[in-house]
Amino acid sequence: MVKYEELRQQILEENKKRMEELNLPLLSQALKNSTSPKPSPMKKTKPRIIGTELVAVRRSPRVAKNPAPEYKEVVYYERVMIPRRVSTPNKRDRLNFAYATDDERAASIEKAEKLEASLRSDYPILVRSMLPSHVSGGFWLGLPSNFCRKNLPRRDDTITLIDEMGEEWPTVYLAQKNGLSGGWKKFAVDHDLADGDAILFHLIRPTKFKVYIIRVNNAMKPFENPGEENVAAALCFSV
Repeated sequence: MVKYEELRQQILEENKKRMEELNLPLLSQALKNSTSPKPSPMKKTKPRIIGTELVAVRRSPRVAKNPAPEYKEVVYYERVMIPRRVSTPNKRDRLNFAYATDDERAASIEKAEKLEASLRSDYPILVRSMLPSHVSGGFWLGLPSNFCRKNLPRRDDTITLIDEMGEEWPTVYLAQKNGLSGGWKKFAVDHDLADGDAILFHLIRPTKFKVYIIRVNNAMKPFENPGEENVAAALCFSV
């Protein structure tokens, strides 16, 4: 046992000499005496007070007959208002959008087909029933691919729509997508097209359509033939 204590004491002395050679006691003392820098405190901002008022503390009805309540001060702070984007009402708001019934849609198409038969023209004719996507939202008018392949340009071009008053609306025809894009919205809005309206497109020139509009709200009325004179006038106007 004495030999073990002597060996232990010898090891402790050796470790102490090594620590002194490395200056570890001095480093330990220096760390104890040193103080770490304090972090800078975060700057606090006080909300702007716009007024104060004394209000009664809420009390139960069961103690309403007791002495008058104490009052405490309530502070009102200025509310920071964040400006919000104000959306302008859409002329074609879906919430107020009128959808055509199946019977109304069928009646307007039938009336357009009677108009097509009365024209007796060798020029290509296309009848399209207006859908919500045609007259609101994206305002995209897709055309049948067979009709486009046989009668319309194979590249993107400008196609002019001529209404029954003879006024013209240029539109952008996209050959790869078989439809009318830019300019169609203006035509639809200017003519107040609605869901269920039947539109007859009469191709009087390679890039000109004579357009007849059959209103869905007038589809139940008797059909009126435009007459050969109006058809001839439309063809003469296109020359």
